Amino acid sequence: MSDPQPQPDDRAGRCEIHNNRAEIAALGERVVRAAEQAGFGEASRFAVRLALEEAIVNAFKHGHSDLKSDVPVRVDYEVLPDRITIAVTDQGPGFDPNSVPDPTTEENLTKTSGRGLLLMRAYMTTVTHNPRGNTITMVYEKPAPDG
Repeated sequence: MSDPQPQPDDRAGRCEIHNNRAEIAALGERVVRAAEQAGFGEASRFAVRLALEEAIVNAFKHGHSDLKSDVPVRVDYEVLPDRITIAVTDQGPGFDPNSVPDPTTEENLTKTSGRGLLLMRAYMTTVTHNPRGNTITMVYEKPAPDG
């Protein structure tokens, strides 16, 4: 990562991350720590961490499948009191997210593809892709407090 010693109060950042479990986990911790400081609850932090890790894993597995293993992906994030925005950009050719088969249909239940995108869409408020298909932007809006 470009900033291996993040400050605990970082609420926004940009880094390049390699396909390394420790780097991915450290970034997840950084974002979750910022989310906690911004008042996001445990369930919200779980959702954000899961979506972030799925997006990074997908970027390496699919976006970088034809690239050298040391090519990083870029992650941008911003944690505000009411929302968290995360963008993951790979250096691959991109894809059409509408072409990913629905993993919940009968013919796709035994296939492993599409599940990460399904999880990201389920846990985040919005999930969008740039026209090229190599950047996924996810927004998580803080739920309203119970009544």
